[in-house]
Amino acid sequence: ICFALTFLVPASVPAAPAAATAAAAMFSRSTAAAIRILGRRQGPQARNFGAAAAFGTAGAATWGLSAQRERATRCEADPVVVGTAVLGGAVGALGGFFYGKSKADAVQEKYATYWPRKIMMVFGAPGAGKGTQGPKIVDMLDIPQLSTGDMLREAVAAGTEIGKKAKDVMASGALVSDDIVIGIIADRIKADDCKNGFILDGFPRTVAQSKALDAMLATTGEAVSLVMAFDVDPAVLEERVCGRWIDKASGRSYHVKYASPKSMKVGPDGKPIPDTMKDDITGDKLFQRPDDTAEALKKRLDGYKNQTVPILDHYAPRGIVKNIDGGAPIAAVWAEVKAKLANGTK
Repeated sequence: ICFALTFLVPASVPAAPAAATAAAAMFSRSTAAAIRILGRRQGPQARNFGAAAAFGTAGAATWGLSAQRERATRCEADPVVVGTAVLGGAVGALGGFFYGKSKADAVQEKYATYWPRKIMMVFGAPGAGKGTQGPKIVDMLDIPQLSTGDMLREAVAAGTEIGKKAKDVMASGALVSDDIVIGIIADRIKADDCKNGFILDGFPRTVAQSKALDAMLATTGEAVSLVMAFDVDPAVLEERVCGRWIDKASGRSYHVKYASPKSMKVGPDGKPIPDTMKDDITGDKLFQRPDDTAEALKKRLDGYKNQTVPILDHYAPRGIVKNIDGGAPIAAVWAEVKAKLANGTK
């Protein structure tokens, strides 16, 4: 309408410059209002790009009118200049809106595919690949991986009410109760970085803890939405776990078969000579964790089978347990993980 007004006001009318100016200003205000409305519907991306386009509209109209003001003393306002500027601004505004809308649509598509709030658990025996795939899921979905140990330390350091309870219990040498852990999780998942979801790491470890977690989530109308279980043959797990060597200072991990340090030398028995296992960067001696042995692994696998597997049985009737072939090559494992992250997959 404002665009048309710039042509309807005759150029010979002395008031034409003022009318054209008002038209351009009205168009700019209308554009900004429309962008605000559409932005609320389409998301922050559309709003940001739309706002930029609206300012561009005002700037274009102002530029067109500057020459017009100069000619106003001669009553020679040129509505074509103003109309062209406004039209150019309108095109910019629409372009900005649709560009922003495409961004918002992409976010909406991702939301429909992976959310509402993704509440995940990742299970697997030692060496099954959780440590490799977990960070990739975090990066892809932009949700945090929450370790119970880290959450406990953060709550204690922050001096929260539940953190003080945990501190007192730990100071006495007792184990932190499930109620306290659930309370710490309940506080942590209210943080802004959890608004789209989170991955629980190291919890629950028993069916009783699973039920307590379910009850806590139910208070806000939520539930666990995905449980990923990495399945790997025990013989493969032994090879993976028993071949690991760690740099204590940096945490860099090596493997005698898959990622050996440059300094490694093998003895007559085919095993690496411990004194030759050194960090590639610092040259410091590497070490093996006490539980990265065949004997320790067997105990850990028994514990996993007796405690963790029943958790999978607990959630299986809901259709949210997705099994991953953790024995496949890393790229193939990640491809399967990505496919099963989407809602509705099996």
